Amino acid sequence: MKFENRVVIITGAGSGIGRETALLFALEGAKVVVADINEKSGQGTVEEIEKRGGHGFFIKLDASIREQSIKMAGDVLEKYGRIDVLINNAGIVQDALILKMTEDQWDRVININLKGVFNCIQAVVGTMVNQGSGVIINASSIVGLFGNVGQTNYASAKAGLIGMTKSLAKELGKKGVRVNAVAPGFIATPMTAGVPDKILEMMKEKTPLRRLGEPRDVANAYLYLASDDAGFVTGTVLSVDGGLVI
Repeated sequence: MKFENRVVIITGAGSGIGRETALLFALEGAKVVVADINEKSGQGTVEEIEKRGGHGFFIKLDASIREQSIKMAGDVLEKYGRIDVLINNAGIVQDALILKMTEDQWDRVININLKGVFNCIQAVVGTMVNQGSGVIINASSIVGLFGNVGQTNYASAKAGLIGMTKSLAKELGKKGVRVNAVAPGFIATPMTAGVPDKILEMMKEKTPLRRLGEPRDVANAYLYLASDDAGFVTGTVLSVDGGLVI
């Protein structure tokens, strides 16, 4: 029960990595705030948490809308009186080659994957600073480290999160707040479900561990970075990619 009585906000917790992360933190005793734009899937995560004896609380959130992030933080404070961990896990893809990428595809990905993280961090960081403690974890990607064909918007947002993570770690360390990022490789989630089998097989072949990652692989990384076991870890990017270099 490493997170007993700690309040953990997880964005995009209605499915995939976020859902697995919410279930894992609840198992470790956290009060888990499931923040997701999809009310049905978000409530489903809360129901599963409670079925397993944990504590979950759903908040509908479009992180790209600043007012919603601010309201989320206020609702969490009103209910629990503190915020210990923020995991910025929500994200989308809108893939296209640069010659065909529309402005809307660029804006949607940047607004959710980068600006949305900025909105959520600003909404909670004052509370963490006042507490003198807190952990922020940002979901970057192997694509943010190495780039990828057809994902200029996604790679730009995820690379931006790495710069944000390292800058905030320097700003907030003296306030007792740690900031880290996780860079997943190809993980078997709804986001990768639309990738052609041929591409997925190629990724497996390029991965030294010869498999796609599972949501629990990333959830375990979040759990470590949020825990006291990582108390001297900040400003780092933890790759969870099976050794893949794309």
